[in-house]
Amino acid sequence: MFSQALRDIARPTYAEILETLKRSDGMAVSELAKELKMSYMGVKQHCVNLEKKGYLKTWRVPRTQVGRPEKLYRLTEACAELFPQAGVSLTLNLLQGVRQLYGESAPEKMLFHHFEDQRQRWGELMKGASSLAEKATKLAEIRDTEGCFSKCAYDAQEGLRIEEYHHPMSSIFAVYPNAIRMEVQMMEQLLGSRMARKTIDSGKGRELTVYEISSLGSPAERGVFNGVKHDAGHRTGLNSNQVPTFLEM
Repeated sequence: MFSQALRDIARPTYAEILETLKRSDGMAVSELAKELKMSYMGVKQHCVNLEKKGYLKTWRVPRTQVGRPEKLYRLTEACAELFPQAGVSLTLNLLQGVRQLYGESAPEKMLFHHFEDQRQRWGELMKGASSLAEKATKLAEIRDTEGCFSKCAYDAQEGLRIEEYHHPMSSIFAVYPNAIRMEVQMMEQLLGSRMARKTIDSGKGRELTVYEISSLGSPAERGVFNGVKHDAGHRTGLNSNQVPTFLEM
């Protein structure tokens, strides 16, 4: 999950603290100690050391949030290099070179083929999943191993969704925003359901990417998520051979 840079600066405990915080909106020392099954004072000292190194910062919880600890630890921007970034510099240089050699649409065609290859590989890993809930859970697990810090969640108000705290291709998305649509389309094909990608403010000063899944599958695909059986909606099947119009020759 971590880059070589993290292994170079971090003892194992540091890595555990940083990864746990990466998956959260910020945590108090007491919460970290409970999550990591470590002593309060031990975690506190590690956090102080990481703050001195520039990898952590503190955040004061507004008084309106009753019941929350007053002081939380969060990651700083210096942590970005510690987590997977999909060889960003090399990739961007290659895409720029392809554009110069083969035209304006060439980089997006390459990115499309990347996501098509990913769809095929991930589809093999998801073969055992039948219901939409199982597919979404498996997809979140796969994306988590790819460095997206993903989890699948469900509640009656928000529905079924995949939440992510990081994306190795975020810098590429900034230059080629159409790649976001390609990735969403690829995920829709794997799930057999429409989804909407949203970047939201968690309310604690941190952005979270949420993939909202629009249905819980056809009646034949009804599944169980966290022990709860859900009524299924209409399944929107997508053609796996569909090419985005902006990539057509």
